Amino acid sequence: MKRLTMRAARPFSKLRAATLCTALGALVAFGASPRDAHAAYPERPIRWIVPFPAGGAMDNIARTLGEEMSRTLGQPVVVENRPGAGGNIGAELVAKAAPDGHTLLIVANGMAVNPALYGKLGYSPTKDFAPVSLLAVVPNVLVTNKAKNPVADMQSVIAQAKANPGKYSYASAGNGTSIHLAGELFTSMAHVEMLHVPYKGSGPAITDLLGGQVDYMFDSITSAKPHIDAGKLTAIAVTTSKRSAALPNVPTVAEAGLPGYELAPWFAAFVPAQTPPAIVDTLNRAMVDALKKPAVQQRLAGIGAEPIGSTPAALRDYLARETTKWGALIKERGIRAD
Repeated sequence: MKRLTMRAARPFSKLRAATLCTALGALVAFGASPRDAHAAYPERPIRWIVPFPAGGAMDNIARTLGEEMSRTLGQPVVVENRPGAGGNIGAELVAKAAPDGHTLLIVANGMAVNPALYGKLGYSPTKDFAPVSLLAVVPNVLVTNKAKNPVADMQSVIAQAKANPGKYSYASAGNGTSIHLAGELFTSMAHVEMLHVPYKGSGPAITDLLGGQVDYMFDSITSAKPHIDAGKLTAIAVTTSKRSAALPNVPTVAEAGLPGYELAPWFAAFVPAQTPPAIVDTLNRAMVDALKKPAVQQRLAGIGAEPIGSTPAALRDYLARETTKWGALIKERGIRAD
């Protein structure tokens, strides 16, 4: 019985070896590896989750890049808006998605801010995600109602606030947003007291600024620039370390009187943790290449966005620095999500 089994095994082993050699030979001939024999990435449309409503800078960036990436990757990149809880609903969805590169997340500063802002998150920004690339920066700009406030420079804003502690207010799109944090960083560094008035979004906040119900706002250039161009708002200073190409004549806050001040509202892409490095690399190349295209740069410039592009490692390091910086400010100022 033993001899019969051995005789049966030999022909099978030879056949299997021959078949494997033939398959490997074919793979080598076509420049592929055994791992590639299964399926090329991407196999199907890619979902790009935007954790905020349609129409904002984040949504515009995802749709602009997604359109260009679709051509490179050979599959549609479908933007899906999943707003709520300061971006946490969309982030948690992606954190729990299959790590196969077919679900992406675009985030803003909230990825660094939310761990300190919320008591408990349903995900970990560092453990549940793999970084892909920094995408763009959209500067905030300190603005005031031109008809109701004659102030036009940073030194005058500081002098006005110091002379009247707690009298002047600044609006934000909600607690913990970059608009809010820009104001908190300003009042902390300038040693002034101002009243923070949070709104549910930039739209209603800018409406009240235009109506004179609030005095200042560190609004996104995307939504503030049309009112600046129309002569309704005075642009005092931008929050980034360099001047914005969208408002080249407007100084930075650091230039205008607060050296060291910087808030750069950034946007970046992540995928679920455990996504294979080869897939992360493919997505990174597609994003960085898209950011170099003149048509993409032109569309981003239209909303005041300045393209970046980075390696996954650079994004990981940047997130760590931002988390430390804003976590300290949130603790110092006692900021809460509610």
